[in-house]
Amino acid sequence: MTVPRHTTHIAQLSTSTALQLALDLVLEYGWNATSYQILNPGIAHWFSERGDAVIGYVSHYGVRIVAGAPVCATDRLPGVLQEFEASGSGSVVCYFGAEERMAEALTVQAPRARIVLGAQPAWNPSHWGAMLSHHSSLRAQLSRARNKGVRTERWDNDRATIHPELQRCLQEWLRTRGLPPLHFLIEPQTLARLFDRMVIVALLEDRPVGFLVASPIPLRHGWLIEQNVRGADAPNGTAELLIDAAVREMSAGGSTHVTLGLSPISRYAGLEKESNPFVLRMLLSFVRSYGRRFYNFEGLDSFKAKFRSPAWETVYAISSERRMSMRTLYATAAAFAGESPLITLLRAAVRRKE
Repeated sequence: MTVPRHTTHIAQLSTSTALQLALDLVLEYGWNATSYQILNPGIAHWFSERGDAVIGYVSHYGVRIVAGAPVCATDRLPGVLQEFEASGSGSVVCYFGAEERMAEALTVQAPRARIVLGAQPAWNPSHWGAMLSHHSSLRAQLSRARNKGVRTERWDNDRATIHPELQRCLQEWLRTRGLPPLHFLIEPQTLARLFDRMVIVALLEDRPVGFLVASPIPLRHGWLIEQNVRGADAPNGTAELLIDAAVREMSAGGSTHVTLGLSPISRYAGLEKESNPFVLRMLLSFVRSYGRRFYNFEGLDSFKAKFRSPAWETVYAISSERRMSMRTLYATAAAFAGESPLITLLRAAVRRKE
């Protein structure tokens, strides 16, 4: 379905029509790695007056937290940012997961608070074979899974949508997490809105034991590996085998870019060079060191680093404030928790005792 762009009644669009318009714009202008994720459940959509730009966001504590960056043509970024921020009656806006294109666009505007969140490894899928030939430990992981009988298949999206066996794997995987299910840019329930996503399934004796979901990054002819889920019976090496299968599919399809997504507080992000405020650097260091019982930042960083990507792209949070306030940081945490972060931590503590 094609939706008229130059409508004066965008705010009155039905939910399904707004979702379709957002999808059309993502497929035409999606550049940020998170572009496709604005289609996930729970994310609201704002459209520019011209109908040529969309922003996905959630609101908490008087702050609008944007999923990545506006989805629009590059030369429209400054105007879209200005229009969106003016539409919020003075509310603070935080762009969580912004990348270099947005950071460059903001250099011509008023000073804004900018912090480094971490980095995401990225490479050209056509280089995968050469990269793999130099990584004996990674090849060993792939062999370990294959020797256990794991094989992979690409499933068409009609088959994968809310498939009960994939849902079982997802629930088994979520039970191993330190926190209750989070949302926003790490929404676990993607199987209901696959659209143009890629789904790779790991099977053991024809029974799914894991799956991978990748979302397109249209303007970079690339993909974001959004989810890599392992069920309770997945042998060691299954996660790596899923990535191997997905990247080979991407290469065969002519893609030129793939990223594993944000590794928060990554050692590869150049945090010192970017000069986050001292207090924030101390806070992030504390979270990395002592937050493992709830979220294993170190383990995630190590897993993504094992692929030895030739490039790590810096990822930012950019606020409309001159200095990032504690309210904005707290609201951003609430975007992922879907509630007060303190309540989420309390529920996580209770969960660990069960």
